Amino acid sequence: MTPLEILTAAATGQPAPRIPVFCNLLDQGARELGLTQQDYYAKGEHVAEGQLRMRERYGHDNVWSLFYVGKEAELLGCREILYSEDGVPNVADFVIKSLDDIARLEIPEDISTHPAWGETAQCLRILKREVGATHPICAYLTASTALPALLMGMDAWMQLLLMGPEDLRDELLRKCSLFFQREVAAYRAAGANVLVYSTPFGCPAFVGMKRFRELILPWMKRDLLPGGVEGIVYYCGMAPFNAVIEQVQQELGIGAYYISPLADLAEARATIGQKGLTCGVIDDIKMIQWTPEQTRAEVRRLCGIGMPGGRFLFGTGVMPQAIPEANIHAMVEEAFRCGSYS
Repeated sequence: MTPLEILTAAATGQPAPRIPVFCNLLDQGARELGLTQQDYYAKGEHVAEGQLRMRERYGHDNVWSLFYVGKEAELLGCREILYSEDGVPNVADFVIKSLDDIARLEIPEDISTHPAWGETAQCLRILKREVGATHPICAYLTASTALPALLMGMDAWMQLLLMGPEDLRDELLRKCSLFFQREVAAYRAAGANVLVYSTPFGCPAFVGMKRFRELILPWMKRDLLPGGVEGIVYYCGMAPFNAVIEQVQQELGIGAYYISPLADLAEARATIGQKGLTCGVIDDIKMIQWTPEQTRAEVRRLCGIGMPGGRFLFGTGVMPQAIPEANIHAMVEEAFRCGSYS
């Protein structure tokens, strides 16, 4: 079975020889190609080549079309990205500098024709040509309730989200939700088949359970239901969201959950059961300091919890560049070894 077939089997509860093994190596591609972060992310062929080389080096199942999260802000008018050789690129120019700018924010009719989409499209063309028939191609999409943080800054967005004015808040959310709907359609059309729905406010730790139910959940429905939830993965960064899994399953029908390493994996596994794919995620911040054997032991622990009954995937967070290469090899090798159902 190909890695894509193995993922499909895990997602649908069909038999497979092993679990899917995801390793999210993003910024490492620049170092692999000997480029600065700015030069690396300037070209879609660089990102595609970086992803293909990382997959070849470590042997994991997935590749990414993600450049950096601020790429979405560029589609909405951001003109400056801040690069760092030791960290991820970030937004340096906010599109919304005052509340008056919300009315002026325009959502592209067709994202695939926007100039800022061009390099992403090129990356996806290469990945689809090289591994699209055999490997999962991941895309990262920011939920409508989180996208404003990229457009106006987290402090300003939290104030608007929690304090209002509600009419301006909802106008911005309507535009961000429309953007999400058009963006996910563009990624699907370009060949991405694993769509990571990044919804930090989908974790009640940020807004409380009451606001989650009354404010966040309705906007998630607006984001997802028009285009359907095929290929969607529920992701709250590394924040735990076990408390809302059952409600999300019932009301959104999402079939895959990327569980925080800070959460109780056994509890999440029991809640999801056979109704979806449980993704057990290693704490890759700790991997910076771990030895290879400590890394292997944690992989074994996660697989021991998640594998019984099937419908389990082993994954990582965003894999900081400071993680020793020996730990990455140890992690992937152990995930394949103890992730085998034979």
